[in-house]
Formats: sequence, C-alpha cells, structure tokens
Amino acid sequence: MSFMNASSLPSSPHTHHMRDTRNVMQWVIMATIPGFIALSYFFGWGTLINLIIASVTALLSEAFVLKLRHRPIKHYLNDYSALVTAVLLGLALPPYAPWWLVVVGTATSIILAKQLYGGLGLNPFNPAMIGYVVLLISFPVEMTRWINPVSLSADGQLPSLIESLSAVFYNSAAVDAYSGATPLDLFKNQSGLMTEQIVQQNTLFSQALFAGVGWEWVNLAFLAGGLVLLQKKIFTWHAPISMLVALFLMAALFNDGGSSTSGGSPLLHLLSGGTMLGAFFIITDPVSSAVSNKGRVIYGAGIGILIYIIRAWGNYPDAVAFAVLLMNFAAPFIDYYTVPRTYGHKKAERVDKRKD
Repeated sequence: MSFMNASSLPSSPHTHHMRDTRNVMQWVIMATIPGFIALSYFFGWGTLINLIIASVTALLSEAFVLKLRHRPIKHYLNDYSALVTAVLLGLALPPYAPWWLVVVGTATSIILAKQLYGGLGLNPFNPAMIGYVVLLISFPVEMTRWINPVSLSADGQLPSLIESLSAVFYNSAAVDAYSGATPLDLFKNQSGLMTEQIVQQNTLFSQALFAGVGWEWVNLAFLAGGLVLLQKKIFTWHAPISMLVALFLMAALFNDGGSSTSGGSPLLHLLSGGTMLGAFFIITDPVSSAVSNKGRVIYGAGIGILIYIIRAWGNYPDAVAFAVLLMNFAAPFIDYYTVPRTYGHKKAERVDKRKD
C-alpha cells in the first residue's frame, strides 16, 4: 500500500479527515498485527524474520535513492511509506524464505516500482506486488516453499529461532522436514481427485473448519485488521467488498458440487492464500487504484474475477499479485469513464479527427 498526501489526490479514501500520510501508514501497519500474530502462531519465526529483513532493506533502499536524487532523507523516511511496503511484502512472502530473496524483492519494490516513477504518489503499480511478482517469476521454487502449520508438523512443533535463522541465512535443510503444500496448491495439483477425496486424504483440510488448517485463521485475522481500517475510514468499502463478492460468486458458479475439475468452494477461495491481505491492504492503495467509488467497485470486482480465473485455470495457485497488477493497468481507463465531470460540463465526446 502506498499513500499520497490527501491534498494531492482528486478523490482519495482518506480525505474525509484530511489525516496526513504518516498517520495513515501507522494505522495500516498496526492493522496488520492480527495477521502477523496468526502467521507467527501457525508457521513460526519466519514471518518475523521476513519483516525485519524487508524493513531494513526498504529503509536503506529508499535512503539510497533519495540521496541520489538530492532529496531530504529523514523527511521522506518519516512518512512510513517504505516501511508499509516492506511489511506487506514480508507478510506475503513464505516464512523461511532465503534472506537474499527478501532483499531482492524489497529493493525491487522500492527502487524500481516506487522511486523510479518519482516516489510516493507517482507509482502506477502497487510496489509490494511488483516485488512479489518479480520474485515469483524469477524464483518459483523458493517462493512456493511454505511449511506445514504447527498442528500438522511431525512432532507438533515448529522450527526454533536458531533453526529458523539458520534456514534463512545459511540455507539449512532443517526446515525442509516441515515443508508442505498450501490449500490452493493441493487444489491446483489435485491429480483428478474429487473434492471429497482431497479433503479425506489431506489433514490440511480434514482438520480445518473452512479452508485449510492455519490459513483460514490467518485470513480471518487480516479481515479483522481490515475492518479496523474501514471503521477508521482509512479507505472506503467499495474495492475490498466488491473484490470479495466477485471472488465468491465466481467460486460458487464454477464449484460444480466437487468434481475432479472443481476449483474449490467459495470459502476456500475467501479464506486461503492472500485473499484478505489483498482485499484490505493491497487493492485499497489509492495511488494505483481507481479514484471514484463507482470506479473502485469495478476495480475490485475485476480483481476478484481475475483471482479466480488465474487460480482455477492459470499456472499459479494464488493470483492476488497478478490480478492487482493487471487492474493497475486498467485503473486509468476505469477513471476516464467513472470519475464525475466538473459541474456544468458534459461528458467528453469522441472527436473524429479524420479529414473529409
């Protein structure tokens, strides 16, 4: 998420109280705490290590580019925008990812996706999602190495702090013993099994209430944080709710009762992967999204539809990052047709420039 000063946006979700960027960023970071706690409880120390590496990298990268641009470093670092990008990327990356993976992704987000376009408020694409997609395309093996949640580990324990640090910085094989597939991975690679068979054969589902052990609670935790931001009017409901409704409807439409071609139930798609993190912390970025309420509804719905299409028929089990970036492309087009005209002006008419 990357926020501009309220005065620089024509119609932003946080101008209701004209709060400054620093205050907004602080609320966003605090709202991620429930999701961070859930990730740490189910998957161990890896998420905390990700956040520390990403935060340090983001601040150093931002300071480096600001120095090159002869801009006041302290002033821009104090707006917390670089830190928010680091937090969102660190939460999205697999725990126990190699340290260099986190560094590359975070530096890409800050230097290429944010500062290359001029800094805060000028980036057309969500910086955290640019970094995530670059890593997913370049290092697919490392980006899909998730571990089993604590209740499914062999001895009911997760890697210790020392084992976690060893895995991150020295590529130790200690964490490999804890590795497992995610709920979306299992449905993507179901090998022709019926949905009921997938559930029966995988404790990740059989021991869960809705959508996979651990994952459902992680998503509910991010939902809780997102509702806090909604209550604080950090953003409006239009984009996140339309995304979730569109994803739900697509999953319900193509669920087909659980055949071997089923893409999974609506609850699986809502409460697995990065759905709630994406809905409340990624697509609500006012810089790279549509600016009018009507535009946000279209923008969010487009993301929800694309998430299901890529998950069900694409090559990637989770698709939030790709869907967000594709709709970032479309945001200016959506704005052109949905931003209200100034009072007294008619809608723009297409001009035929052809000569007689």
